[in-house]
Amino acid sequence: MDKYAALALLRAVQNGETTPEDALLKLKTAPFEDLGFAKVDYHRDLRQGVPEVIFGQGKTPEQIAKIVAAVKARGGKDILITRMGKEAIPAVEAVAELSYCEIGRVGVACPDENRPSVGSVVIASGGTADIPVCEEAAITATVLGSKVTRLYDVGVAGLHRLLSKLDVVMSARVVIAVAGMEGALASVVGGLVDCPVIAVPTSVGYGASLGGLSALLSMLNSCASGVSVVNIDNGFGAGYLASMINRMEGIK
Repeated sequence: MDKYAALALLRAVQNGETTPEDALLKLKTAPFEDLGFAKVDYHRDLRQGVPEVIFGQGKTPEQIAKIVAAVKARGGKDILITRMGKEAIPAVEAVAELSYCEIGRVGVACPDENRPSVGSVVIASGGTADIPVCEEAAITATVLGSKVTRLYDVGVAGLHRLLSKLDVVMSARVVIAVAGMEGALASVVGGLVDCPVIAVPTSVGYGASLGGLSALLSMLNSCASGVSVVNIDNGFGAGYLASMINRMEGIK
C-alpha cells in the first residue's frame, strides 16, 4: 500500500464509506506478503516514499517474476530490478511489461509513462568502462523521478573534457561521480560545484586498484568538501541517494 492508497483509505473512513474495522483489516494485511522465499514489503512506499526494489543477483528468474507479479497485483508501477541477468527477461516478460538495460543490468517492470522528471542529477564517469555502474545509477534516479544528464568519459586523464561541460555540472542539484583506477574524478568535481557530490568507486583498473579498493580509499580521503561515498560499484545506492537529495524542497 503506497501513501496515496493509505490516504484514500483514511478518507473513506472519514467520509463513512468504509468502517474502521474494515480499514484496520486492510492495514493489517497490507504490510507484506510471504511468498515463502521472499517477504514482499508493500509498506516500503508508505514509510520511505519509494517502493521496494528487487535485487536480482542470486535470485532465480522464477523468483524475480513471482515478486514482480505480486507487486503488480497490488497496483505497483516502475518496479525496479537491479543486478538482473538477461536470463530472467522471459520470466519477467511473462508476467509484466519490461524495460531492460543490458549494460546496467537493470530492469523496470510495469514502467510508468507518467513518472515525474524534476531537478537535475548529473552522472559523470571517469571512463567508458565505468558506464555499467553509471547506468544503474541513472536508471534508478530516473525511475525515482529525477531528471538525469549523463556525462561519460570525462575523467582526469583528459580534464578538458569535463571542463567543456562546466555549465552542465555547475547547474546540477546533485552530481554522481563514478570512477575506477585512482578515483580522482570525485575530488575534481567536488572542487568545482556547490551541490552535493556522491562518489562511486568502481572495480575498474589494473592490479593495484585492488578491485576498486584504491578508488574507494581515494574518495574517502577526498580533500573536497561535500563529497560522500557509497560502496564499490554501488550505482543503485548512488542513484537512490541522489534522487532523495534532488527531490528535496528548498534547493536550487
